[in-house]
Amino acid sequence: MDRLRAGLSEIWPDGIDDDAARLGIAVSGGPDSLALLLLAHAALPGRVEAATVDHGLRPESAQEAAVVAQVCAGLGIAHATLAVEVAPGNVQAEARAARYAALAGWAGERGLAALATAHHADDQAETLLMRLNRASGVAGLAGTRERTTVPGGALALLRPVLEWRRGELAEVVRAAGLVAAQDPSNANDRFDRVRIRKAIADADWLDVRAVARSAAHIAEADAALDWMASLEWRSCVKKEPMGLKYRPQAPRAVALRVVARIVGELDGEVPRGGAIARLVDMLVSGRPASIGNLVARPNSGGWSFSKAPVRAAPRTR
Repeated sequence: MDRLRAGLSEIWPDGIDDDAARLGIAVSGGPDSLALLLLAHAALPGRVEAATVDHGLRPESAQEAAVVAQVCAGLGIAHATLAVEVAPGNVQAEARAARYAALAGWAGERGLAALATAHHADDQAETLLMRLNRASGVAGLAGTRERTTVPGGALALLRPVLEWRRGELAEVVRAAGLVAAQDPSNANDRFDRVRIRKAIADADWLDVRAVARSAAHIAEADAALDWMASLEWRSCVKKEPMGLKYRPQAPRAVALRVVARIVGELDGEVPRGGAIARLVDMLVSGRPASIGNLVARPNSGGWSFSKAPVRAAPRTR
């Protein structure tokens, strides 16, 4: 309890000592989030509410939500089950978007001051190693930050157990005499994360907390690059009649972010980093290039970006 409260004090100084500030906990019913619920309830008695998002993607999800509701009732914690529909496409990305939208709406209705999730050190380490194996850049390697905001909103999003190991959280649940839900996908070797998790478990020489802290350091570097890219944008990107012109002054890592923002502004969607890198390489070599619905051309001291000409439909006789 003291350890969690100390962690919350660091990342939630504006709310930890305010008795009127209530904390929402996202609880799936798995061991990590169930442990966070128990710890938060002990650290902030009477100031915690919980919600379980039912994505409807597994037959067991409704029953798991009902079990969380039972646990909360036994602890005297207000609980809500939030049913969402996951849009077609990238299932993980769409489920995440639906989940956070539902949680933000629930927190707003309940007047909660912040939302907490149970991301921990093992999650950080697994993500970093998995993305290193895919040659990700700084943005991809950056770890989850202890405090951000809910995507698309202003609600504080807290991750107070980032320094905890998975086993420590599981022990909290066992000590409370509870049985957590187990997602079968967490044991499926088809998924990169599962294979990485098993490899970490067998590597007794690997300091998972140290790896997780490295991910946090990379997140700081990522934030610094974002800050530099904002400065570069303000001083080096100008409007043109047909689009935007960029006169790059910063190192390549910063220029990549500026170009990604230009593509997003003009085309409405930012492609993967590899496509942006190839575009920048073409422009540096003095060659025009296209990306999405845009054309980029090197010219006097800079690069111009505009919508590609719309081809006329062939005439039919």
